[in-house]
Amino acid sequence: MNTQELWNKVLTEVELTISKPNFNTWFKDTFIAKTDGGTVYVGVPNAFVREWLSNKYHSFLLKTLRELHQEVRSVEYQVSKKNLKKKLEEISSQQKSTPSSGTLPLDEHYVNKENNLNPRYTFDSFVVGPFNELAHAASQAVIERPGIVYNPLFIYGNTGHGKTHLIQAIGNHIKANHESKQVFYVTSEKFALDYINSVQGGPGKVHNFKEKYRKYDVLIMDDIQFFAGKDKSQEELFHLFNYLYDNNKQIIFSSDKHPNYINNLEDRLKSRFGAGMIVDIPKTDFESRMAILKTKVLQNNIHLNDEILNFLATNVTGNIRELEGVLNTLTCHTELKQKDLTLNAVKNLIKDTSQRPKTKSPQEVVKIVSDYYNIDEKNIYEKTRRKEIIKPRQVIMYLLRKDFNISYPSIGQKMGGRDHTTVIHSCEKITNAVEKDDILAQEIHQIRSMLV
Repeated sequence: MNTQELWNKVLTEVELTISKPNFNTWFKDTFIAKTDGGTVYVGVPNAFVREWLSNKYHSFLLKTLRELHQEVRSVEYQVSKKNLKKKLEEISSQQKSTPSSGTLPLDEHYVNKENNLNPRYTFDSFVVGPFNELAHAASQAVIERPGIVYNPLFIYGNTGHGKTHLIQAIGNHIKANHESKQVFYVTSEKFALDYINSVQGGPGKVHNFKEKYRKYDVLIMDDIQFFAGKDKSQEELFHLFNYLYDNNKQIIFSSDKHPNYINNLEDRLKSRFGAGMIVDIPKTDFESRMAILKTKVLQNNIHLNDEILNFLATNVTGNIRELEGVLNTLTCHTELKQKDLTLNAVKNLIKDTSQRPKTKSPQEVVKIVSDYYNIDEKNIYEKTRRKEIIKPRQVIMYLLRKDFNISYPSIGQKMGGRDHTTVIHSCEKITNAVEKDDILAQEIHQIRSMLV
């Protein structure tokens, strides 16, 4: 048995014991570099993978190798130039096949209009760590037997912990592997708005609304906490839930907190949510942040040494979204200066980002955004449709919702007595625009640095 055959057998055993995302993260570019006197030297792509395999998988790998080849006595891990060359070739090939800007093809960024799923949210791009292992395992069980195991699946956790990525990954996986199944992702705000519009449209519209949501085999609903205090929407959700559940349709929910702690949520809904699996995604630990950083660094082709990564994992502790934002900033500066960043440079770049407290009042947010876009603050509150006013107003609503977690009705009240549906529309518009408009994303990043 040659070394390639031996390692392929080892990888087969590994793949049977861990999740696909973990396998892709830690074993994808490994191989046996050489053997010497009973020692197997495993080639790895970088020092972090070397450390991870040595600490997390060493015993399993050594045991498996010994079972396959009795002469094996020990295992060593070494960063391989062969892997580095292969990685560079892959990057070069990707750059040739994508636009000159280095971005992905535009189709990769667009949300599917039929099911509202974002194609970028997959299990392959989901980094698994100690903080989200249980939620990931529950998701894997659901995709194996949708509608049967863990129905409903309810995932909760604070903003930026990866809930939306995970629940949409379930939808994308089921859609890819069960073409006949109808999958649909919707925010609870959008569901409530659809219901209100149907009621205003008369009995025929209500019937169409019910039929629309009852036809899905997999219904994914984000941000359930929005239903708090909305009795009619809760009643409609209750009847929809019963129909889908009785017909073995998979139901998936997310929320920023456990359903039992959502105020003004009907007990009968809480009971239904508890019939399946309720699992949280807590705050990331240091180990998980390091894994996320390493994965994103490889994806973005940016070089950051272990000292910098350790600093980032220690100091940027808010959430995954903040961590990714910091990496995006560092990537931009690296490309601009055409050289690797030092630790001091990184510290200066993120000093306004890491552990940023949200201490500003809504009025102060309005002033900061108005000054940034060079418009009069009082214009924000006026009933005007001028383009130069609409954008800053929508950005303010977006920030008040995303960064300060203020309710839609409260935002509407603070923004000149506007209806909450206007606020929802504004927030969704900016959320979608940020995904595709790099200039807007940079503007919001700069504004956030002022909200200290």
